[in-house]
Amino acid sequence: MLYIDDDPGLGRLVRRALEARGYAVEYAPGGDAGMARLAQGGIDVVALDHHMPGQVGLDVLRHIQAMPAPPPVIYVTGSEDSHVAVAAMKAGAVDYVWKDVQGHFKELLAVAVATALEKKKLQQAKDAADQAVLEARDRAELLLKEVNHRVANSLALVAALARMQMNAVTDDGARSALQEMQARILAIASVHRRLYTSTDVQHVELAAYLRSLLADLDASMNASGGGHRIVVDAVPAVVATDRVVSLGVVVTELVTNAHKYAYAPGVAGDIRVRLLHDGGIASLIVEDDGVGWTGDGAALGSGVGSRILKALADGLQATLAFDPSHRGTRAVFSFPLVYEGAAAG
Repeated sequence: MLYIDDDPGLGRLVRRALEARGYAVEYAPGGDAGMARLAQGGIDVVALDHHMPGQVGLDVLRHIQAMPAPPPVIYVTGSEDSHVAVAAMKAGAVDYVWKDVQGHFKELLAVAVATALEKKKLQQAKDAADQAVLEARDRAELLLKEVNHRVANSLALVAALARMQMNAVTDDGARSALQEMQARILAIASVHRRLYTSTDVQHVELAAYLRSLLADLDASMNASGGGHRIVVDAVPAVVATDRVVSLGVVVTELVTNAHKYAYAPGVAGDIRVRLLHDGGIASLIVEDDGVGWTGDGAALGSGVGSRILKALADGLQATLAFDPSHRGTRAVFSFPLVYEGAAAG
């Protein structure tokens, strides 16, 4: 402990009183000497007198508070003016003690020192715990990025194997099924690829993800023939990661269906994907200008895609509707950005 006071006799009394309680006490006869001792380090707590020649303790207190990691300061004053104590607390003192004529302030100072040291110990423990939490969070985020990286690579490998198998079979139905499976795998891999390059592993910016996904899907489908163009118009929307995986598969199913069934063989056309929202409900719209389908009647193809869409709609508390007034096919997948049991995306 460092006791700063211009009265050497009082300094000796304070030292004896506090050393009797087990404290190591040093004395400084003024603010300059006190600051010089503090600069050397090793002081856990300071008791600072208010009235000193040429300066007041409040000035010294401000200098102490300007130090990096300053020790707690207990303000000692002989003035009964409460404004002095208030000013000291506002300037950063952790406690104050009034000097009384009977000299009992030494016992009060000892109690204040014990309290200040205990508060400092608790604050240090809290700071250490907070730092440990931050370090653990950083390690967890780094690990999660690495997991997403490896998952993305593994899914890309599975998609490549599916494509190799597709190229090896001659049955048109089997080739079509493998191509659809490859597209679904790539939709999921695209989410993980975006996560390991992002600073936020809990959310994905849906519009940017859709543009990236549909660019990959466009290249993959047109490499297999068709020549259709995918046009994307999406407003920004941040969505939780687990929901983006499902939405990516939804878009993949709808675009794949449009690519396969919207236009007659040899006829190229646009497939438009739009993302709209009003802050509460978002809509993914996939439309074309082809032969048209309203969603009634038997599903085209195997029907697996329709079952996938229904399951994903249930999981997202969403609805899938087809606009009968549209010239071609317009599928509208509407889902809440905020839904029961989850925070806003």
